[in-house]
Amino acid sequence: MGVKPAIGRKSNKNPPIFSHDFVIQNHADIVSCVVMLFLVGLMVQSTSPVASLFISLHHNVSGVEPTRESPKGEPFFYEAGWKDACAVFFYSLVCIVMHAILQEYFLDKISKKFHLSKSRLSALNESGQLVVFHLVTLLWGGDAILREGFIFNISQLWDRYPEHPMSFLLKLWWIVQAAYWIHTVPELYFQRIKKDEWAGRIRHAAAAFAFVALAYGFKFQRVGVSLIVLHSLAEFVAHIYRLNTILRGEREDFLDKFVSLVNGSVFVSVRLCSLVLGVLTFYFGLAGAAPLLLRVAALSLLVSFQVYLMYNFISEAIKQRQESRQVAQSKPKKEKKERPKKEKVKKIVNEDSDLPEVDQNTNKTLRQRQAAAAAKAK
Repeated sequence: MGVKPAIGRKSNKNPPIFSHDFVIQNHADIVSCVVMLFLVGLMVQSTSPVASLFISLHHNVSGVEPTRESPKGEPFFYEAGWKDACAVFFYSLVCIVMHAILQEYFLDKISKKFHLSKSRLSALNESGQLVVFHLVTLLWGGDAILREGFIFNISQLWDRYPEHPMSFLLKLWWIVQAAYWIHTVPELYFQRIKKDEWAGRIRHAAAAFAFVALAYGFKFQRVGVSLIVLHSLAEFVAHIYRLNTILRGEREDFLDKFVSLVNGSVFVSVRLCSLVLGVLTFYFGLAGAAPLLLRVAALSLLVSFQVYLMYNFISEAIKQRQESRQVAQSKPKKEKKERPKKEKVKKIVNEDSDLPEVDQNTNKTLRQRQAAAAAKAK
Protein backbone atom coordinates (compact mmCIF):
# COMPACT_ATOMS: atom_id res chain seq x y z
CA MET A 1 0.00 0.00 0.00
CA GLY A 2 1.47 3.34 -1.08
CA VAL A 3 2.20 6.09 1.41
CA LYS A 4 0.52 9.39 0.72
CA PRO A 5 2.95 12.34 0.55
CA ALA A 6 2.55 14.95 3.25
CA ILE A 7 0.91 18.27 2.61
CA GLY A 8 3.47 20.50 0.96
CA ARG A 9 6.06 17.68 0.64
CA LYS A 10 5.38 15.62 -2.45
CA SER A 11 7.72 12.85 -3.50
CA ASN A 12 7.64 9.90 -5.89
CA LYS A 13 9.41 7.61 -3.41
CA ASN A 14 7.74 5.97 -0.43
CA PRO A 15 10.08 6.24 2.58
CA PRO A 16 10.18 3.50 5.23
CA ILE A 17 7.49 3.71 7.89
CA PHE A 18 8.54 5.49 11.11
CA SER A 19 11.61 6.96 9.38
CA HIS A 20 12.41 10.69 9.53
CA ASP A 21 11.31 11.21 5.92
CA PHE A 22 8.04 9.37 6.56
CA VAL A 23 7.22 11.54 9.58
CA ILE A 24 8.15 14.76 7.76
CA GLN A 25 6.18 13.92 4.62
CA ASN A 26 3.09 12.74 6.53
CA HIS A 27 3.24 14.95 9.65
CA ALA A 28 0.05 16.83 8.73
CA ASP A 29 -1.91 13.58 8.30
CA ILE A 30 -0.51 12.14 11.54
CA VAL A 31 -1.38 15.26 13.55
CA SER A 32 -4.83 15.38 11.93
CA CYS A 33 -5.48 11.82 13.17
CA VAL A 34 -4.49 12.84 16.71
CA VAL A 35 -6.89 15.80 16.56
CA MET A 36 -9.66 13.50 15.35
CA LEU A 37 -9.02 11.17 18.31
CA PHE A 38 -9.69 14.05 20.71
CA LEU A 39 -12.88 15.00 18.83
CA VAL A 40 -14.16 11.43 18.76
CA GLY A 41 -13.31 11.07 22.45
CA LEU A 42 -15.53 14.08 23.15
CA MET A 43 -18.52 12.14 21.77
CA VAL A 44 -17.97 9.03 23.90
CA GLN A 45 -19.35 9.28 27.42
CA SER A 46 -16.48 7.45 29.12
CA THR A 47 -13.74 9.57 27.50
CA SER A 48 -15.65 12.85 27.27
CA PRO A 49 -14.26 14.34 30.55
CA VAL A 50 -10.67 13.77 29.41
CA ALA A 51 -11.26 15.04 25.87
CA SER A 52 -13.13 18.13 27.10
CA LEU A 53 -10.12 18.95 29.27
CA PHE A 54 -8.14 19.60 26.06
CA ILE A 55 -10.86 21.00 23.77
CA SER A 56 -13.11 23.08 26.02
CA LEU A 57 -12.23 26.19 27.99
CA HIS A 58 -12.25 25.92 31.78
CA HIS A 59 -11.98 28.06 34.93
CA ASN A 60 -15.24 29.92 34.32
CA VAL A 61 -16.25 32.30 37.12
CA SER A 62 -19.74 33.22 35.94
CA GLY A 63 -22.37 32.21 33.43
CA VAL A 64 -25.60 30.24 33.33
CA GLU A 65 -26.71 27.64 30.79
CA PRO A 66 -29.96 28.41 28.91
CA THR A 67 -33.08 27.14 30.73
CA ARG A 68 -36.81 27.43 30.30
CA GLU A 69 -36.94 30.34 32.72
CA SER A 70 -34.06 32.16 30.96
CA PRO A 71 -33.73 30.86 27.36
CA LYS A 72 -30.75 33.11 26.62
CA GLY A 73 -28.91 32.24 29.80
CA GLU A 74 -26.00 34.41 30.89
CA PRO A 75 -22.64 34.79 29.13
CA PHE A 76 -19.71 32.86 30.56
CA PHE A 77 -16.58 34.63 31.79
CA TYR A 78 -13.29 32.91 32.51
CA GLU A 79 -10.02 33.41 34.35
CA ALA A 80 -6.58 31.88 33.93
CA GLY A 81 -5.82 28.44 35.37
CA TRP A 82 -3.66 25.32 35.05
CA LYS A 83 -6.15 23.52 32.77
CA ASP A 84 -5.37 26.06 30.06
CA ALA A 85 -2.09 24.22 29.40
CA CYS A 86 -4.10 21.25 28.06
CA ALA A 87 -6.03 23.54 25.72
CA VAL A 88 -2.76 25.12 24.52
CA PHE A 89 -1.43 21.65 23.66
CA PHE A 90 -4.54 20.71 21.65
CA TYR A 91 -4.72 23.99 19.72
CA SER A 92 -1.00 23.78 18.93
CA LEU A 93 -1.85 20.55 17.05
CA VAL A 94 -4.56 22.44 15.19
CA CYS A 95 -2.01 25.14 14.30
CA ILE A 96 0.29 22.48 12.79
CA VAL A 97 -2.54 21.27 10.54
CA MET A 98 -3.47 24.82 9.49
CA HIS A 99 0.21 25.58 8.84
CA ALA A 100 0.43 22.59 6.47
CA ILE A 101 -2.77 23.59 4.62
CA LEU A 102 -1.51 27.13 4.07
CA GLN A 103 1.85 25.79 2.91
CA GLU A 104 0.31 23.33 0.44
CA TYR A 105 -2.44 25.41 -1.16
CA PHE A 106 -0.85 28.86 -1.20
CA LEU A 107 2.87 29.20 -0.48
CA ASP A 108 4.05 26.20 -2.51
CA LYS A 109 2.08 27.39 -5.56
CA ILE A 110 3.51 30.89 -5.25
CA SER A 111 7.08 29.56 -4.99
CA LYS A 112 6.63 27.39 -8.10
CA LYS A 113 5.31 30.36 -10.07
CA PHE A 114 8.22 32.69 -9.21
CA HIS A 115 11.06 30.09 -9.24
CA LEU A 116 12.72 31.45 -6.11
CA SER A 117 16.14 30.52 -4.75
CA LYS A 118 16.50 28.51 -1.53
CA SER A 119 17.14 31.57 0.64
CA ARG A 120 14.21 33.50 -0.85
CA LEU A 121 12.00 30.41 -0.60
CA SER A 122 12.74 30.09 3.13
CA ALA A 123 11.99 33.79 3.65
CA LEU A 124 8.76 33.46 1.64
CA ASN A 125 7.54 30.54 3.75
CA GLU A 126 8.35 32.34 7.01
CA SER A 127 6.81 35.68 6.07
CA GLY A 128 3.82 34.04 4.36
CA GLN A 129 2.89 32.17 7.53
CA LEU A 130 3.46 35.19 9.76
CA VAL A 131 1.42 37.51 7.53
CA VAL A 132 -1.63 35.26 7.92
CA PHE A 133 -1.07 34.82 11.67
CA HIS A 134 -0.67 38.55 12.36
CA LEU A 135 -3.70 39.34 10.20
CA VAL A 136 -5.85 36.88 12.18
CA THR A 137 -4.43 38.26 15.44
CA LEU A 138 -5.18 41.82 14.35
CA LEU A 139 -8.77 41.16 13.27
CA TRP A 140 -9.68 38.79 16.11
CA GLY A 141 -7.99 40.89 18.81
CA GLY A 142 -9.39 44.12 17.38
CA ASP A 143 -12.89 42.64 17.45
CA ALA A 144 -12.39 41.62 21.09
CA ILE A 145 -11.21 45.13 21.99
CA LEU A 146 -14.29 46.66 20.35
CA ARG A 147 -16.65 44.19 22.02
CA GLU A 148 -15.14 44.79 25.47
CA GLY A 149 -15.19 48.56 24.93
CA PHE A 150 -11.52 49.13 25.77
CA ILE A 151 -10.98 51.55 22.90
CA PHE A 152 -13.80 53.86 24.03
CA ASN A 153 -13.08 53.58 27.78
CA ILE A 154 -9.35 53.10 28.26
CA SER A 155 -9.71 53.09 32.05
CA GLN A 156 -11.13 49.56 31.81
CA LEU A 157 -7.57 48.36 31.18
CA TRP A 158 -6.79 48.84 34.88
CA ASP A 159 -10.11 49.31 36.70
CA ARG A 160 -10.91 46.63 39.31
CA TYR A 161 -7.55 44.91 38.81
CA PRO A 162 -6.95 41.96 39.32
CA GLU A 163 -10.65 41.06 38.86
CA HIS A 164 -10.49 40.95 35.07
CA PRO A 165 -12.63 38.02 33.83
CA MET A 166 -12.39 37.18 30.14
CA SER A 167 -15.14 36.45 27.65
CA PHE A 168 -15.06 33.19 25.72
CA LEU A 169 -13.62 34.72 22.54
CA LEU A 170 -10.98 36.69 24.43
CA LYS A 171 -9.78 33.65 26.38
CA LEU A 172 -9.71 31.52 23.22
CA TRP A 173 -7.67 34.28 21.55
CA TRP A 174 -5.05 34.01 24.31
CA ILE A 175 -4.98 30.21 24.06
CA VAL A 176 -4.40 30.37 20.28
CA GLN A 177 -1.64 32.95 20.74
CA ALA A 178 0.30 30.66 23.05
CA ALA A 179 -0.43 27.60 20.88
CA TYR A 180 0.87 29.26 17.72
CA TRP A 181 4.29 30.11 19.14
CA ILE A 182 4.64 26.62 20.60
CA HIS A 183 3.85 24.99 17.26
CA THR A 184 6.63 26.94 15.50
CA VAL A 185 9.30 24.86 17.28
CA PRO A 186 8.32 21.42 15.83
CA GLU A 187 7.68 23.12 12.49
CA LEU A 188 11.42 23.74 12.20
CA TYR A 189 11.80 19.96 11.94
CA PHE A 190 8.71 19.33 9.82
CA GLN A 191 9.60 22.03 7.27
CA ARG A 192 13.28 21.01 7.15
CA ILE A 193 14.54 24.45 8.07
CA LYS A 194 18.33 24.84 7.96
CA LYS A 195 19.89 24.40 11.38
CA ASP A 196 21.71 27.72 11.16
CA GLU A 197 18.26 29.42 11.16
CA TRP A 198 16.97 27.51 14.17
CA ALA A 199 18.54 29.72 16.83
CA GLY A 200 17.01 32.96 15.55
CA ARG A 201 13.55 31.50 15.06
CA ILE A 202 13.54 29.75 18.42
CA ARG A 203 14.54 33.00 20.16
CA HIS A 204 11.73 34.81 18.37
CA ALA A 205 9.15 32.17 19.33
CA ALA A 206 10.42 31.98 22.93
CA ALA A 207 10.25 35.77 23.39
CA ALA A 208 6.72 35.92 21.98
CA PHE A 209 5.52 32.99 24.09
CA ALA A 210 7.11 34.48 27.21
CA PHE A 211 5.30 37.79 26.67
CA VAL A 212 1.98 35.98 26.17
CA ALA A 213 2.50 33.74 29.22
CA LEU A 214 3.51 36.61 31.52
CA ALA A 215 0.64 38.87 30.48
CA TYR A 216 -1.84 36.01 30.78
CA GLY A 217 -0.49 34.66 34.06
CA PHE A 218 -0.26 38.00 35.87
CA LYS A 219 -3.80 38.98 34.77
CA PHE A 220 -2.71 41.72 32.37
CA GLN A 221 -4.98 40.30 29.66
CA ARG A 222 -6.68 43.59 28.84
CA VAL A 223 -3.58 45.70 28.34
CA GLY A 224 -1.84 42.66 26.86
CA VAL A 225 -4.37 42.18 24.07
CA SER A 226 -4.09 45.89 23.22
CA LEU A 227 -0.28 45.75 23.05
CA ILE A 228 -0.25 42.55 20.98
CA VAL A 229 -2.78 43.94 18.50
CA LEU A 230 -0.62 47.04 18.04
CA HIS A 231 2.48 44.89 17.59
CA SER A 232 0.68 42.63 15.08
CA LEU A 233 -0.25 45.69 13.02
CA ALA A 234 3.41 46.66 12.68
CA GLU A 235 4.50 43.06 12.01
CA PHE A 236 1.80 42.57 9.38
CA VAL A 237 2.94 45.63 7.42
CA ALA A 238 6.62 44.66 7.86
CA HIS A 239 6.09 41.18 6.43
CA ILE A 240 4.03 42.61 3.55
CA TYR A 241 7.04 44.79 2.74
CA ARG A 242 9.33 41.76 3.01
CA LEU A 243 7.12 39.69 0.69
CA ASN A 244 7.10 42.55 -1.81
CA THR A 245 10.91 42.54 -1.80
CA ILE A 246 11.09 38.73 -2.13
CA LEU A 247 8.63 38.42 -5.02
CA ARG A 248 9.44 41.58 -6.99
CA GLY A 249 13.13 41.89 -6.21
CA GLU A 250 14.86 45.07 -5.09
CA ARG A 251 13.13 47.44 -7.48
CA GLU A 252 13.21 51.12 -6.64
CA ASP A 253 9.82 52.01 -8.11
CA PHE A 254 6.77 53.81 -6.73
CA LEU A 255 5.23 50.70 -5.13
CA ASP A 256 8.43 49.78 -3.31
CA LYS A 257 8.91 53.33 -2.00
CA PHE A 258 5.26 53.55 -0.94
CA VAL A 259 5.30 50.25 0.97
CA SER A 260 8.62 51.21 2.58
CA LEU A 261 7.19 54.57 3.69
CA VAL A 262 4.06 52.91 5.13
CA ASN A 263 6.20 50.31 6.92
CA GLY A 264 8.38 52.96 8.56
CA SER A 265 5.44 55.18 9.54
CA VAL A 266 3.41 52.33 11.04
CA PHE A 267 6.42 50.92 12.88
CA VAL A 268 7.31 54.22 14.58
CA SER A 269 3.65 54.99 15.39
CA VAL A 270 3.11 51.57 16.97
CA ARG A 271 6.24 51.89 19.12
CA LEU A 272 5.13 55.28 20.43
CA CYS A 273 1.55 54.13 21.07
CA SER A 274 2.81 51.05 22.93
CA LEU A 275 5.03 53.17 25.17
CA VAL A 276 2.22 55.62 25.93
CA LEU A 277 -0.22 52.80 26.66
CA GLY A 278 2.30 51.05 28.90
CA VAL A 279 3.06 54.18 30.94
CA LEU A 280 -0.64 55.00 31.37
CA THR A 281 -1.45 51.47 32.53
CA PHE A 282 1.51 50.39 34.64
CA TYR A 283 2.68 53.74 36.03
CA PHE A 284 -0.58 55.61 36.55
CA GLY A 285 -3.56 53.25 36.18
CA LEU A 286 -2.36 50.36 38.35
CA ALA A 287 -0.87 52.58 41.07
CA GLY A 288 -2.14 51.19 44.36
CA ALA A 289 -3.86 48.20 42.72
CA ALA A 290 -0.78 46.15 41.78
CA PRO A 291 2.50 45.73 43.70
CA LEU A 292 5.13 48.32 42.87
CA LEU A 293 7.74 45.69 41.98
CA LEU A 294 5.39 44.04 39.50
CA ARG A 295 4.49 47.35 37.87
CA VAL A 296 8.12 48.45 37.55
CA ALA A 297 9.18 45.07 36.16
CA ALA A 298 6.36 45.04 33.58
CA LEU A 299 7.01 48.62 32.47
CA SER A 300 10.78 48.06 32.29
CA LEU A 301 10.30 44.96 30.17
CA LEU A 302 7.93 46.77 27.83
CA VAL A 303 10.19 49.82 27.42
CA SER A 304 13.28 47.66 26.87
CA PHE A 305 11.51 45.66 24.19
CA GLN A 306 10.31 48.78 22.36
CA VAL A 307 13.77 50.37 22.49
CA TYR A 308 15.35 47.15 21.20
CA LEU A 309 12.95 47.00 18.24
CA MET A 310 13.49 50.68 17.47
CA TYR A 311 17.27 50.27 17.58
CA ASN A 312 17.16 47.33 15.16
CA PHE A 313 14.86 49.23 12.81
CA ILE A 314 17.10 52.32 12.72
CA SER A 315 20.25 50.19 12.27
CA GLU A 316 18.68 48.33 9.34
CA ALA A 317 17.52 51.59 7.74
CA ILE A 318 21.01 53.10 8.01
CA LYS A 319 22.55 49.95 6.56
CA GLN A 320 20.20 49.97 3.56
CA ARG A 321 20.88 53.66 2.91
CA GLN A 322 24.64 53.09 2.97
CA GLU A 323 24.33 50.20 0.54
CA SER A 324 22.21 52.26 -1.85
CA ARG A 325 24.81 55.07 -1.73
CA GLN A 326 27.61 52.67 -2.55
CA VAL A 327 25.68 51.34 -5.52
CA ALA A 328 24.94 54.89 -6.71
CA GLN A 329 28.63 55.90 -6.41
CA SER A 330 29.88 52.85 -8.32
CA LYS A 331 27.75 53.55 -11.43
CA PRO A 332 29.45 56.84 -12.62
CA LYS A 333 32.93 55.26 -12.34
CA LYS A 334 32.02 52.57 -14.85
CA GLU A 335 30.70 55.15 -17.32
CA LYS A 336 33.95 57.18 -17.15
CA LYS A 337 36.05 54.14 -17.93
CA GLU A 338 33.95 53.22 -20.96
CA ARG A 339 33.84 56.67 -22.58
CA PRO A 340 37.54 56.97 -23.64
CA LYS A 341 37.34 53.62 -25.46
CA LYS A 342 34.38 54.81 -27.51
CA GLU A 343 36.18 58.07 -28.41
CA LYS A 344 39.32 56.22 -29.60
CA VAL A 345 37.24 54.07 -31.91
CA LYS A 346 35.57 57.13 -33.36
CA LYS A 347 38.95 58.79 -34.00
CA ILE A 348 40.30 55.76 -35.90
CA VAL A 349 37.24 55.60 -38.08
CA ASN A 350 37.29 59.33 -38.82
CA GLU A 351 41.02 59.63 -39.65
CA ASP A 352 40.31 59.92 -43.44
CA SER A 353 37.62 62.54 -42.93
CA ASP A 354 40.32 65.20 -42.33
CA LEU A 355 41.96 64.57 -45.81
CA PRO A 356 40.86 66.14 -49.13
CA GLU A 357 38.41 64.18 -51.31
CA VAL A 358 41.14 63.17 -53.85
CA ASP A 359 43.32 61.70 -51.10
CA GLN A 360 40.34 59.94 -49.58
CA ASN A 361 39.55 58.28 -52.94
CA THR A 362 43.21 57.29 -53.32
CA ASN A 363 43.22 55.66 -49.90
CA LYS A 364 40.03 53.76 -50.72
CA THR A 365 41.47 52.39 -54.01
CA LEU A 366 44.70 51.38 -52.25
CA ARG A 367 42.72 49.48 -49.62
CA GLN A 368 40.66 47.74 -52.28
CA ARG A 369 43.81 46.66 -54.17
CA GLN A 370 45.42 45.37 -50.95
CA ALA A 371 42.29 43.38 -50.13
CA ALA A 372 42.19 41.88 -53.67
CA ALA A 373 45.90 40.93 -53.50
CA ALA A 374 45.41 39.28 -50.14
CA ALA A 375 42.48 37.29 -51.52
CA LYS A 376 44.56 36.03 -54.53
CA ALA A 377 47.43 35.05 -52.22
CA LYS A 378 45.02 32.87 -50.23
